[in-house]
Amino acid sequence: MLWRTRLPAHVTWALLVLALVAPWLGLYPVLGMRIMCFALFACAFNLLAGYAGLISFGHAALFGGAGYLTGLALTAWGLPTPVGILIGVLAALGIGLVMGLLAVRRQGIYFSMITLALAQIVYFYALQADFTGGEDGLQGVPRGSLFGLSLQSDRVMYYVVLAVFAACWWFMRRVVNSPFGQVLQAVRENEPRAISLGYRANRYKLGVFLLSAGFAGLAGAMKAVVMGFETLTDVHWSTSGLVILMTLVGGLGTDLGPILGAVIITVLEEKMGTIARFLVDITGIHGFNKLNDSVSMVIGAIFVLCVLLFRRGIVGELRERLRRLQSSA
Repeated sequence: MLWRTRLPAHVTWALLVLALVAPWLGLYPVLGMRIMCFALFACAFNLLAGYAGLISFGHAALFGGAGYLTGLALTAWGLPTPVGILIGVLAALGIGLVMGLLAVRRQGIYFSMITLALAQIVYFYALQADFTGGEDGLQGVPRGSLFGLSLQSDRVMYYVVLAVFAACWWFMRRVVNSPFGQVLQAVRENEPRAISLGYRANRYKLGVFLLSAGFAGLAGAMKAVVMGFETLTDVHWSTSGLVILMTLVGGLGTDLGPILGAVIITVLEEKMGTIARFLVDITGIHGFNKLNDSVSMVIGAIFVLCVLLFRRGIVGELRERLRRLQSSA
């Protein structure tokens, strides 16, 4: 439905202003950048799964593969930061092209398992390749500069990442609401009917897979530059599961759902110790200290609650209830 893909302009501007002032309100810039990288990754996955109905279990290969190639370009080849990021995106597009060509002719679990199998090939290559550093990861990735602007300052880097994220999010919204996006949603709802109308469904699915791969690669490349390292975690299957979780918790097929999901999951991973101490202070129950060692359990519990209470995700459920109120008014 079209109402699910549109966001009021005043909400968009309010969120943009909030993101602009967040570092001055106490947000640690590196945490903010990490959230935006994963939010872009989740939006890229949502473009594929939410609007084309294609659930990929192999997006970590695109995310981490781009990070490794960007790190290699910046550390070993000494290329400028924009060129290194571009090489990472091109690497993700190359991996995505191979995945897409092999997977788009399949549907459902068969599509998902093909992407997972290909992603595992990328993981084991990253584990054994010399340039990746194996289990130690690729260290010392420099931030460099962007068009003469030094990126060593966390706040400067934050606003660069914010600008890239905002531009990508706007572009993805345009894609979803374009004729191309409408065909994708038609293919998702009833592929045989879309084919009978003359649309080449596999070409549209391959196109959106490449778009998703490019944005996922950009997210991984930026994360490598922001954090200064790249590890096997980013190409591991668990990262593919994490981005699926972010999207489902926030709301599959919504504008803000993947962003909200990325915020929730990333903050829980990074700040669980702080959250546990806060709960101890307000309740006096020292058992909450154990939450710091059980992040996966907490995230799993949140997912179960969302499945039980918010089947469309948090944003999706709120929009559905708002739509019902508007229709009954």
